[in-house]
Amino acid sequence: MTHLVILPVLLPLIAGSLLLLAAPLGAAACRAIGLAATLVLLPLALLLLDRVADGAYLVYALGDWAPPFGIVLVADRLAAVMLLLTALVALASLVYAGSGDDTRGPQYHALFQFQLLGINGAFLTGDLFNLFVFFEVLLIASYALLLHGLGARRVGAAIHVVVLNLVGSALFLFAVGTLYGVTGTLNFADLARIVPLLGPDVAPLARSGALLLLGVFALKAAVLPLGFWLPRAYAAATGATAALFAVLTKVGVYAILRVYPLVFGPGAGEVASVATAWVLPAALVTLAFGALGVLAARTLRTSAGWMVVYSVGTLLVAVGLFSEAGYAAAVYYTAHSTLASAALFLVSDLVARQRVVGGDRFEVVDAMPHGVVLGTLFFVTAVTIAGLPPLSGFVGKLLVLQAAGTAPGAVVIWSVLLGAALLVIVAVARAGSALFWRTATEASAGPALDGRSVGAIVGLLACVVGLVAWGGAATSYAWSTARQLADPSGYVAAVLGADASARERRRSLR
Repeated sequence: MTHLVILPVLLPLIAGSLLLLAAPLGAAACRAIGLAATLVLLPLALLLLDRVADGAYLVYALGDWAPPFGIVLVADRLAAVMLLLTALVALASLVYAGSGDDTRGPQYHALFQFQLLGINGAFLTGDLFNLFVFFEVLLIASYALLLHGLGARRVGAAIHVVVLNLVGSALFLFAVGTLYGVTGTLNFADLARIVPLLGPDVAPLARSGALLLLGVFALKAAVLPLGFWLPRAYAAATGATAALFAVLTKVGVYAILRVYPLVFGPGAGEVASVATAWVLPAALVTLAFGALGVLAARTLRTSAGWMVVYSVGTLLVAVGLFSEAGYAAAVYYTAHSTLASAALFLVSDLVARQRVVGGDRFEVVDAMPHGVVLGTLFFVTAVTIAGLPPLSGFVGKLLVLQAAGTAPGAVVIWSVLLGAALLVIVAVARAGSALFWRTATEASAGPALDGRSVGAIVGLLACVVGLVAWGGAATSYAWSTARQLADPSGYVAAVLGADASARERRRSLR
């Protein structure tokens, strides 16, 4: 058993607790502690990525309680890449926040660390109940971060998000209770072993629990019609907070990708492929409405919020194929969309700061200062997120299109994907024209351009470029991850296989 697996959870927990005590020391001390803790997460994630790159599963049983009885954390290729993406976005967001966002309210850095605790825990947990616990940790922290800086828009958006997610949390508990009542376990690997053995008398209950759980994950991922809350909420948040929130919707998508191929896949007997009929249609609707929302937005921050909905739709199209090619496309597109969405939120906030008169609204006002720098950052980000060559958005969409090529309804999938992509290209072109091209006068004086803010955005865009520069390695890793997801037996054996007697005791208890 390696202790490396628990460190991405333990580190932000300790750092967040220290930051609560360090608040009297001032903003500079809290900033240093928070930045140091977040910086350490990056080599940790890289080390985990290296340890699982050969297909290994790293299993950590808390208290040395053998699965499925105790709490278990599991790191595989999918979890490792999500931890790496979280570390990269978190570091860029925290560097950007150092330009002033972190001083708008109390305990920003402690809340930031607790947010990372919930996110990292959700990616590593090996059972449903602790997935619920980590969801609640990250959601509570996100409510407070959304309110950071206060203001009527933030308070209104936060209330909306809190109410919806409280309903989602209640439904999550109903789903967990139903599945536990039917199977007697909540461990992912144990569920994957027991669910195929369920008889027709209890299978309808298990199916109901699985579908209820799917609805909860869809709410977390902002799948329409459950995702109309997202653009307003993300547009109201501070720039650094919104950038970190780019990871939050991916937690919902990750949960779908983790649970349904593993527990409710083709070999799940009476409950086999329970999500197949639902995910793809919902993804296409989300994709289409997300693109329309981007086109209809009147501010750059609102447009960035709708772009997250659009990217979730595209990502779930790949997941909803429930094929090896679809999983590979989903892994690559997750990396691209997370980094690009975070960069777009930071660019949007920087534009709003510099454009003193019009903010980030798409209207003709005086030219903004530092227009060349900001225009270049926006152009690279827009090309990336719109899916234009040669950057990673194009590669990601190409992988999704290839995966859908042999699927039933491929013509519909291709039409929606390409039509939505065209709308997004038109929308980002309009945004760039309104903000940087059609101006009333020469640039007026404005605030100085903070080097940390620009550096954070450049760092994220460099990662996006790296996805193309090292595209062979990235796509190879995506395909290796897809093969793991398509064959859940390796996960089950890694978690339960070393203790066959525990499984026999489990069977006798039932």
